[in-house]
Amino acid sequence: MNELSPIRTDDAVETAPRRRRRWPFWLLLLLALGGAGAWAYRTYLPNGFQFQTKQAAKPETSRRGARRAAGEGPQAVGIATVTTGDMPVVLSGLGTVTPLATVTVRSQVSGYLTQIGFREGQHVKQGDFLAQIDVRPYEALLAQYQGQLQRDQALLQNARLDLVRYQTLNRQDSISKQNVDTQAATVKQYEGVVASDQAQIDQQKLNIQYGRITSPVDGRVGLRQIDQGNYVTAASTSIVVVTQLQPISVVFTLPEDVLARVMDRLRTGARLPVRIFDRADTTEIASGMLDTVDNQIDVTTGTVKLRALFPNQDDRLFPNQFVNAKLLVDTVANAPIVPAAAVLRGTPGTFVYLLGEGGKVTVRPITIGETDGTRTVVTAGLKPGDQVVVDGTDRLRDGAEVRVTGRGPSEAKASEAEAPAAPAGAQPRREAEPAAAEGERPHRRRRQAQ
Repeated sequence: MNELSPIRTDDAVETAPRRRRRWPFWLLLLLALGGAGAWAYRTYLPNGFQFQTKQAAKPETSRRGARRAAGEGPQAVGIATVTTGDMPVVLSGLGTVTPLATVTVRSQVSGYLTQIGFREGQHVKQGDFLAQIDVRPYEALLAQYQGQLQRDQALLQNARLDLVRYQTLNRQDSISKQNVDTQAATVKQYEGVVASDQAQIDQQKLNIQYGRITSPVDGRVGLRQIDQGNYVTAASTSIVVVTQLQPISVVFTLPEDVLARVMDRLRTGARLPVRIFDRADTTEIASGMLDTVDNQIDVTTGTVKLRALFPNQDDRLFPNQFVNAKLLVDTVANAPIVPAAAVLRGTPGTFVYLLGEGGKVTVRPITIGETDGTRTVVTAGLKPGDQVVVDGTDRLRDGAEVRVTGRGPSEAKASEAEAPAAPAGAQPRREAEPAAAEGERPHRRRRQAQ
């Protein structure tokens, strides 16, 4: 190359070896950083790594233990025996306590309330005194009408005597027939006046009786709605409400689908008992008899109303109280009965797990009938004496081998709480991986975790 050229070839040749000589420095730096990281890893991370390894291993270990436990022996179940008994057919409905009579007592005459004859909440009989209205104005009118009656009776008597005289004169041809007829009409007129006076007298006597207010029914009086001394207006002012409590009724509803069954029983003359429970449907309040069924179905709800009567001697049923009614319609006698917990529903339909020979269960389709919530009638598929599974059916399958631990749900649960014994010769299960020794190398701990 020409010496006058601006490119210096000797400098270019010297630059490349100088750059190649820097790689040992970077190599040493990387080694130093790697050594520092290894020291920090061994110093600060072994405990954390060990904790994370244990936490990750525990679920896996538990799952492995569960799988091994499932394969160690048959599943524990509780069984029950199919029995024969009577099953009551009970229809349930919501009801309201309704009194047979609720009377709002009002005065039939106007006047001042002069006396209150009851205590709030008191039980009264029909005809017991409740209140008194001032009747002196009606007594004065009564005396006035009685005076008018005496006057009109005297006029009537005089008119009748004149009529007798006119009739005698008429037979003697002394007066005309017209005078006799006029006098007879006058007698009829006075008779009407006397009758009117008597009616007014009877009206005032009735008003005087209305002034004394009595209870129209047997029952319990409520809170007083007006105080003594107030002016009472006829047929508009309420004094008190009397409610009949003994006996009392409950009006409840049932679906229209069961109406035919109830009516068939009533046509035979059967008296159907009814039990009343509280709002929570746990405590029985009273028991009575079905009285009647309404004459029409409510099209908006598809239900029919029924009324049951109760003596209510203890006053446990209170008007307008919300209750649950249970009507006993019929009783299925000598029917195969199983616990309701044994009845399952799935692809085969309604079925149970039947315990067979050798401790194995089979799926047995059944047909069920009436139930009361805890027991169910089996109409087909089982016979008395068969043993069915009532607890532990969640993981069963057809042909599975089971281990009977009890005769009911409580016994089965108590038995399942006990740990099953391991088969002879089986290796003890390791519940968790052993902890790594202090100072053990990380790669060994990772292999053990895997």
